[in-house]
Amino acid sequence: MTENYTALYDQHKIARASFTDFGGWQMPLKYSSELAEHHAVRNGAGLFDLSHMGEVWVTGPDAAAFLDYALAGKLSAVAVGKAKYSLICQEDGGIIDDLITYRLPAAADGTAKYLVVPNAGNAQVVAAALAERAAGFDVTVEEVSAETSLIAVQGPNAEAILLTLVPAEQHSLVTELKYYAAVEVEINGQDLLLARTGYTGEDGFEIYIPNEDAAGLWEALLEGGAGHGLIPAGLASRDSLRLEAGMPLYGNELSRDGNPYAAGLGPVVSLKKESDFVGKAALTELKASGAGSTTGRKLVGLKGLGRRAGRSHYPVLKHGNVVGEVTSGQPSPTLGYPIAMAYVDVEHSEPGTALDIDLRGKAEPFQVVTLPFYKRQQ
Repeated sequence: MTENYTALYDQHKIARASFTDFGGWQMPLKYSSELAEHHAVRNGAGLFDLSHMGEVWVTGPDAAAFLDYALAGKLSAVAVGKAKYSLICQEDGGIIDDLITYRLPAAADGTAKYLVVPNAGNAQVVAAALAERAAGFDVTVEEVSAETSLIAVQGPNAEAILLTLVPAEQHSLVTELKYYAAVEVEINGQDLLLARTGYTGEDGFEIYIPNEDAAGLWEALLEGGAGHGLIPAGLASRDSLRLEAGMPLYGNELSRDGNPYAAGLGPVVSLKKESDFVGKAALTELKASGAGSTTGRKLVGLKGLGRRAGRSHYPVLKHGNVVGEVTSGQPSPTLGYPIAMAYVDVEHSEPGTALDIDLRGKAEPFQVVTLPFYKRQQ
């Protein structure tokens, strides 16, 4: 597999990061302690390089109608400046990827403009699927992942840190920006797209910037965040943070073999859209069959009653019989006990249900709980 390096790779090396392969990218796993990075995001702020994520521009007169057809959600209903979490599915309802789509101010000629952000390992697959589905629509699909960096500031102090780099006259654009919304703001002397989104369960922002300017912004954010508890954070803490927040990870909770209803993402699917969309027939049938509610398996949260954590692919048991499988699991740094997400047979999915995880031959007690495990104080 070809190794890809983000524009911030040298900054990570200087900070003595430990690297890991993720979706074909060499990404910082941690800088010193993943626990320290996790707690920094919960109590102060963490700085993340997310430049391995994809970026696909969709523009043109038919952009809204096209995205309604290509994705499972109703993107035409998204207001300018807002974002929507959605899915791109196969004809059989399997999930190709989960993604965020931003609707931005119209182009100079008045045509709609959207930014679609797929996951790292799926960026080219999603871009290709969008390009294929664009046939018959007056749209342009342009993948710009290779030239775009994405930097995230996450944590309760994220807003204060951003304000150190934004002109005073634009502070209200940051402070009044709602969750799942985006705006163009001058940051560190450049007009950049700023989104109030994240993958940690905390308040935070994601900034889209050309590769050649990423290092300068990274250093400026570290300097601006010095008095606010900001430290660089890697993929290890990002994974523990998103697990506590009950957020799915593609390849763990989501896959082409799964479906939105089993994953608890039924509300993301808009079967009421007037137009057809890829996978609509199969998803309609899955919902009617009770997938994820009365039949099959359902994604649930599991709280450990002991000290040992379950890990991905470990069997879930009821009275010694296999009734499910763990998708993600580890000790929760914030909560102090093991947590896991798992697909279990729907008859064992009610909160309060006692289950076990088979930890290499030993049954460890867990209890089904409502997701998320952690929710920040507003």
